[in-house]
Amino acid sequence: MMSTTFRPQTAAEPRPRVLVVDDEVPLLELVAGYLERDGFDVQTSADGQAAVTTARNWAPAIIVLDLGLPGMDGIEVCRTVRTFTDCYIIMLTARVDEIDKLVGLSVGADDYLTKPFSPRELVARVRAMLRRPRPSEQAAALGTPPLVFGSLQIDVGGREVRRSGEAVDLTRTEFEVLAALAGQPRIVFSRQQLIDAVWGDGWMSDPHLVDVHIGHVRRKIGDDPATPVFIRTVRGVGYQMGVGA
Repeated sequence: MMSTTFRPQTAAEPRPRVLVVDDEVPLLELVAGYLERDGFDVQTSADGQAAVTTARNWAPAIIVLDLGLPGMDGIEVCRTVRTFTDCYIIMLTARVDEIDKLVGLSVGADDYLTKPFSPRELVARVRAMLRRPRPSEQAAALGTPPLVFGSLQIDVGGREVRRSGEAVDLTRTEFEVLAALAGQPRIVFSRQQLIDAVWGDGWMSDPHLVDVHIGHVRRKIGDDPATPVFIRTVRGVGYQMGVGA
């Protein structure tokens, strides 16, 4: 089994770091092997608590995280990791129940894959995730001023959201979804358009990921889904930024 110890990254080795967490050791080693051959710096763990320690000390860019870990399961690992990093998290699950997928995303996962899956598909997901467009990065480069929608203020360049002066804690993906809508408030985005804007053109995943992240953003900014004022639902089309209150 591969070690969970971490290696310091040097200037001569600027490979993206990926932490793979799964208690199925053959799958763990298979996935790690594919990622390493594709140019990633990989660490592995079959234990949730050890994975949290590695994530804290090694600072991976992406965590591939199994939901069904013994002891400290993937949900708790994800929840804990989110207290100190906004790295991307891809949740793996052997359960087809939609509730499991939504619970995983509710604690900060960015995407999920259902087992069995192709290791090549996972590598493609990881690679595409690192290429995701960043509306906030462009705004920062241009020095874009904060966007204001009533009591909601969105500093896209500074990656900060405030509601009535109080900071709102969003995950990286939640922020990018909000930034995409706020950046073009006259546009009604379909799910696919939001996926293209946030996850990147050609991203292959469940379009309902968008609904999950929209729901999380609404909850965190205090936007009643029954009568939303910040993120409007346009029936049969998608979502649009509202004027706020």
